[in-house]
Amino acid sequence: MQDMNFLAHLHLASLAESSLLGNVLADFVRGNPEANYSGDIVSGIRLHRRIDKLTDSLEPVKQARSLFSVQNYRVAPIALDVLWDHFLSRHWAKMEPKIALTDFIQCAQDSITPSLPSTPEDFQHMNQYLWRERWLERYAELPFIDNTLKRMAARRPKLSALGECILDIQQNYTDLEAIFFQFYPEMANLAKTKNL
Repeated sequence: MQDMNFLAHLHLASLAESSLLGNVLADFVRGNPEANYSGDIVSGIRLHRRIDKLTDSLEPVKQARSLFSVQNYRVAPIALDVLWDHFLSRHWAKMEPKIALTDFIQCAQDSITPSLPSTPEDFQHMNQYLWRERWLERYAELPFIDNTLKRMAARRPKLSALGECILDIQQNYTDLEAIFFQFYPEMANLAKTKNL
């Protein structure tokens, strides 16, 4: 299941000087990537996986999950991954004052696009929309987050609860935003100091 939280992974990868392609490709790769990808891409895939594992284990993120209703609790980690991209996109200038979001996205696109032919088809397909429809910028809009979660729910019936998560997000928005500011700057610092 592609969680679609691309912006945070791209940002942390850039801070860690890791492969942008590997970091966004990770959710499309199962098992050991070494047989199919170069060393730098494999390193990026592994960084993505470490970030996911670390984020899910953080106390503030566990606290954020507890803000979701009982019926949405199981899918809350997926919804939260997308929501972190919302807050990062919305507060980009505060998190990354050295480069404008649009410039960062253009650099990421320029880095990833030339390598697309050697990636899985579903990843290539997703990339057609990611850049053209400006997902990373539009994550700043809450209705776009709602649409993203609903699209994910429609693709995977087992995750249909994602379609209702926007209600929990709206009701707890201020608390969830505060949690983002609690843990994300520390993640960025760990990336900068190559400790992720």
